[in-house]
Amino acid sequence: MIDLTRSPLAGQLDAETYVLGAFNPALTRLPNGNLLMMVRIAEALREPIFGGKVHAIRLGDCEAGGNADRQYVLDGWPIELADTADPRTFKLHGGGWRIMALTSLSWLLPVVISPDGLEIVTIHYERAIAPAGSWQCYGVEDPRISKVGDDYWMTTCSISPERQSTTLYHSTNALDWTFDGVVLDHQNKDMLIFEGLIGDKYWAQTRPLGDLYFAYPPGSEWRAGPSINLASSPDCRHWRPYLKPGIRPHAATVATARMGGGAPPILTEIAGRRGWLSLWHGVEPREVVGIYRTYWSLLDPEDPSIVLATSDTPLLEANPELTGPLEELMYMHGVVFTTGIVEADDHFIVASGEADLACRITHVPKSAFASM
Repeated sequence: MIDLTRSPLAGQLDAETYVLGAFNPALTRLPNGNLLMMVRIAEALREPIFGGKVHAIRLGDCEAGGNADRQYVLDGWPIELADTADPRTFKLHGGGWRIMALTSLSWLLPVVISPDGLEIVTIHYERAIAPAGSWQCYGVEDPRISKVGDDYWMTTCSISPERQSTTLYHSTNALDWTFDGVVLDHQNKDMLIFEGLIGDKYWAQTRPLGDLYFAYPPGSEWRAGPSINLASSPDCRHWRPYLKPGIRPHAATVATARMGGGAPPILTEIAGRRGWLSLWHGVEPREVVGIYRTYWSLLDPEDPSIVLATSDTPLLEANPELTGPLEELMYMHGVVFTTGIVEADDHFIVASGEADLACRITHVPKSAFASM
């Protein structure tokens, strides 16, 4: 459904591109009642390997601190140096640590949908958010939108050789966005701003990554690895990590061996208890990518490090029937990655990426939480 003749990359590369995926959409409600999905468009080279090299798309000048000129170029590495087992990336050998490049460059497309989330109203190519500087010269990915008071805040993951950082955008109408800078300078894929203040502060879930994690004591209920942490801010721009841990993977199951934030937490009532509803993803290791499922936790309204309720039964799993008509485009299976939620009368409207390929809208009845 994506028209690449209206892409920010259109006409700039001497190579054919295609949509690898239109997925992982942020979700929010507009002032007029419609919903907005901010969709990640992964635009990839149709033939990335030619001339004995594997190629990636990059924006402008990638020198540290340089301002990109919004011209896109191709970089090529000798094919014998690359591991292309993961369809989303290729690893480069020869360094003392992990180095990778992407098979696509991502930009963000605002899509207005009906109040129930089931019909497309308008696709705003003219308001697309594309890489704007060296800090995101390999793409801007996986947006999450939170409405706090009259302001909309959007976190994104910006990719570059300089860093893999969290960047912030601000809007008063959710359609016209202003870049507000880098807010987390370390590798962090899932920063989600709570949809409301706690006391007089903004709060967020974060998920710092690394190649080293220290072991919990033998017999601990927790598994060492990526977990969901917390941070607070006086202005939504300067963040301080919270001392207490957030949501951690349990040692009793491998289904959530790796975890991270999904939808921005919203303040609501679940089975008679009020708290922050947090939808997050758990990853079961399998093959290259793993199996992604969506789980939920209800967090204390005053101290979100306290988990009031949770479930080890998945709320959402990948649904092959949804992607059946797109089977010839599939390059992975078993992945649902939830990225947005809004509350309706007796249900929640949940936005997810399905198989890193398409956007999925799910109506989840509020009664479903009471039975878990």
